[in-house]
Amino acid sequence: MGVIINGIVIVICSLIGMGLKAGIPVKIHERLMHGIALCVLAIGIDGTLAGENTIVMILSVVVGAMIGESIDIDQKVTYGISLIEKKISKPGSDSQLGQGFISAAMIFCIGSMSILGSLESGLTGDNTTLYTKSILDGITAILLSSSLGAGVLLSAIPVIIIQGLLVILAGFLAPILSVAVVNEIIAVGSLLLIGLGMNILNITELKILNYTPAIFLPPIFLTLLSLF
Repeated sequence: MGVIINGIVIVICSLIGMGLKAGIPVKIHERLMHGIALCVLAIGIDGTLAGENTIVMILSVVVGAMIGESIDIDQKVTYGISLIEKKISKPGSDSQLGQGFISAAMIFCIGSMSILGSLESGLTGDNTTLYTKSILDGITAILLSSSLGAGVLLSAIPVIIIQGLLVILAGFLAPILSVAVVNEIIAVGSLLLIGLGMNILNITELKILNYTPAIFLPPIFLTLLSLF
């Protein structure tokens, strides 16, 4: 229920933001995006501090980047979004569907509240964290969609899928989901949020999606390191 409500809130607030877009000057759009980027950076920095094993983070990011780049997740997602963009955009219009989708999906899916809230819901049935996250996501969706449009609304789909899978799998994964494992997953995911924030500020042009496999690797490397 927490996952479904989270998705619904994102859709509703995205529609509100899209409705406000025409009434917000370009300069204010830019300031809003920069403000969101700074918040994402702060959340990412805070989350990386949860990790206690730097080696696990480094190995996860390096191997995850190799996997993601070999598959080229970014290219495949971008291509799919571009097809949708061509069908719904007017000729000559400046659509930001892809940027809005990727930015919003990363913010909504990778944060510590997304991971912890989904696991908490699946293991104990308590949706408090996901309900709190829904409020924060709603505010962010309004701001993002007012600048980036419909792509933010579409991000509700991966939010429901990813968080839903985490809730369903939580019971099966319980034996390996120690506090240390969860903290390392959050740390790696938060590092990607820092990269996303820098992209939004136009400081870097990192293909963040190609790093996402890294999020699933901390349990493997923690297990391997415990053997030595």
